[in-house]
Amino acid sequence: MVEPLFISPIPSDTKTGSKIRIAGAEAKHAMSVRRLQIGEAIAVSDGQGQKVRGKVSQLSKDFLELDVESVETIERPKPQLVLVQALAKGDRDEMAVQACTELGIQTVIPWQSERSVSIWKPEKQDKHRLRWQTIATEAAKQSLGPFIPEVEKVLGTSELVDRLKSFDLTLVLDPTSTTSLTSVPIVGHQSIAIVVGPEGGISPQELEQFRSAGLSLVGLGSGILRTSTAGVAVVSYLQATLGNWS
Repeated sequence: MVEPLFISPIPSDTKTGSKIRIAGAEAKHAMSVRRLQIGEAIAVSDGQGQKVRGKVSQLSKDFLELDVESVETIERPKPQLVLVQALAKGDRDEMAVQACTELGIQTVIPWQSERSVSIWKPEKQDKHRLRWQTIATEAAKQSLGPFIPEVEKVLGTSELVDRLKSFDLTLVLDPTSTTSLTSVPIVGHQSIAIVVGPEGGISPQELEQFRSAGLSLVGLGSGILRTSTAGVAVVSYLQATLGNWS
């Protein structure tokens, strides 16, 4: 089974035994890059939990047709895992978005922190956000994920603190914290946000803002992980602790 094609929406009358015709960029990619053949099994998803499996029954230069063998609606996993990723130089922030999407995060919030070397200027914020969205979409496809994470607009620290109030639990990664990640109760929450700082770390002023808002500042042991790997480590721990890998 190759990775799924993503179309939105899947026709409402789709059922076992019916057919789906796929055109546009997804169809062209499937035929020119992945070189699908008639009879090959594929999966089709709308990125919102509906997945259709079947076999290619027809190919042309403009579209492909799928004979539907099964239709599945997947519930969103609980808790919702959200990555708050500080903007970082190079592609380290993008690496974090890609890997955390593969591990199952459902939302990405870009954070313009005080120590972020990278800056999303107002006139280019939509362009940068779209790039992150593309990275998340491709990572979801590659990992056969039924959901495509939404990349929200970039936030400054004060805006972020307000946004984090909507989550049941927020884990702010702080290597100076005396509270270990493993000591924080995880099970029972409906939404968990993971806040990852930039290369230079989260500033003392920002840490105080998070602390004053009642958010959990947690450490990951004696070492310091890079901004591209810290979120990956925490999401992996959460998924294992929550039993999602059992």
